[in-house]
Amino acid sequence: MPWITIRTTPNRWEAELVQQMLDAQDIPSRIIDLGAPTYLCVGGPTAVQVLSQDRWTALLLLSTPEGE
Repeated sequence: MPWITIRTTPNRWEAELVQQMLDAQDIPSRIIDLGAPTYLCVGGPTAVQVLSQDRWTALLLLSTPEGE
């Protein structure tokens, strides 16, 4: 199964938060570092990936709710 990027973030902590949300729904995910880490231990740009079969479920889970 190929992995699909569903979100890119400027810092690793945000990617880890997204990964925790996906894990809570039993959606396998991984974090990929996109560049060299920055100073002050905040990490560099990252991407969150899911398996292609879970793409739409993950995107729906991470989307903002529609207004009433």
